[in-house]
Amino acid sequence: MIKHLDGIFETVDYPQDSQICLYYNNEYENYPPHWHTSFEVIMPIENEYRVICGEHDYHLREGDVLIICPSMIHELFAPETGERIIFQPGMSRIGIKELNLLVSVMSPALLITPEEYPQIYEKIQRNMLEIKDEYFSYAPYAESSIFSRFLEILVLVGRNHGSLADQHLASANSRQKEYVEKFLFVTSYIDEHFAEDLTLEQVAALAGFSKYHFSRLFRQYTDSSFYKYLNQKRIDNAKTLLADPSLTVIEVALQSGFSSLSAFLRMFKQLNRCTPTEFRNMHDGTPEQ
Repeated sequence: MIKHLDGIFETVDYPQDSQICLYYNNEYENYPPHWHTSFEVIMPIENEYRVICGEHDYHLREGDVLIICPSMIHELFAPETGERIIFQPGMSRIGIKELNLLVSVMSPALLITPEEYPQIYEKIQRNMLEIKDEYFSYAPYAESSIFSRFLEILVLVGRNHGSLADQHLASANSRQKEYVEKFLFVTSYIDEHFAEDLTLEQVAALAGFSKYHFSRLFRQYTDSSFYKYLNQKRIDNAKTLLADPSLTVIEVALQSGFSSLSAFLRMFKQLNRCTPTEFRNMHDGTPEQ
């Protein structure tokens, strides 16, 4: 299935002039740790499937849907027999302001089951089956149809999370809308300025909240603490920079917003289960000395 693997970086094998790749996979083959810049959505059709992503070990049953976020290292384990959909949509051409907030909610991956997500599970499962049918139909506008269904999946996840977050806030609809807009602005601001010396107090003031109120709301709307979100953005950038052999590890750390090498090394290993040097060696295929 992985056709272009450079160390642990996968270049997704999109057809020409397309950003959609889908496998109806029945291979009895495990896939080593790898990452790519696209989403990856996996749904077993027959038998189970296992995925390790970040520090999480996901066991998928038939019909469960796992959405793996971009730039997350993951590995796949197949049973001896079985079939599953493996879908990789690239979103680089689609600019959606809510996307960063959604990735934070789902990161590193989101397992959608009928027990955990009864309100949206059937719609998401149906969309995945329709995406598979469209992909192999070769019909006109199939790619547009596929993207519309994937975007609907993201909308279902986002609105489901938003409704749960709003249950914790005894606020009027206008206040809820204001909060959503503010946190879309905040996450966009972090995405643009993560390499700078950002602090909780500074960004909270920018949003017009005390740091305590901001911290509580940030977790409710992103499922993450402020510093965890910030560090994930910095590490995602560092993984891209590490592909450039002309940059030293300390240069990568500083360009990604870390004030010290020790803080960078600690956070990188915590989020990726390897050191930056090990990651670089895996990326370029250089064996460790």
